[in-house]
Amino acid sequence: MRLNPFYTLIAIAAFALSACGGGSNSDDGPDPTPEVPAPGAATLVFPDNNTECNEGVVLSETQSTVTFEWTASENTDTYEINLRNLNTNNIARTNSPINEAAITILRGTPYEWFVVSSANGTNVTSSSPTYRFFNQGPGIENYAPFPAEAVSPSRGATINNAGTVTLEWTASDVDNDIVSYDILFGTESTPTTSIGTVSETTLDASAMAGQVYFWRVITIDSENNSSQSEIFEFNVR
Repeated sequence: MRLNPFYTLIAIAAFALSACGGGSNSDDGPDPTPEVPAPGAATLVFPDNNTECNEGVVLSETQSTVTFEWTASENTDTYEINLRNLNTNNIARTNSPINEAAITILRGTPYEWFVVSSANGTNVTSSSPTYRFFNQGPGIENYAPFPAEAVSPSRGATINNAGTVTLEWTASDVDNDIVSYDILFGTESTPTTSIGTVSETTLDASAMAGQVYFWRVITIDSENNSSQSEIFEFNVR
């Protein structure tokens, strides 16, 4: 019997595919790249929170080098130390491959700092809590309070309760001798009008709907040292 050439070619092709595994779905390409685990958050060690930093290498009347320390965090390749001068709000950033870094800072100056952990192969980062400290200065026996921080309304918040708004803040002092707070409040972007001096960390203020309000806390200690907070703002709907 004479074979049809067309069917002969189909049979040969089917045999070739079978022999080479062409009909199998077992080869799905290379394994996907494993996901890089997110880095963990560091725990700050030194300088400790709300303390006076009296360690380090004194370089001059105005500067000293302090070694910042924190616990090593999981899955981390690089740490970024974020250091903010609370007098000027200037922020300096320093990178370190290990869990410490020596940084030159101003003496007699309040700072806050936190550490960001990052890992190669992922954009995910983790941040430590934020600590505040006062770098020891020459001849200082009593330190000014740390600038107060807003609790409520939070910065940039929009609130619905026009009429009376309760301002709330937190504050701390190395010497633990805060005696009062003077609250500046108004619709000007740099408030200058005091609405009261209190010993508590709350104060009621009058607010109208459709306005943006700005407020600042001046913290005063028993030696009449003082600090000014940043200016906080909120909207009243």
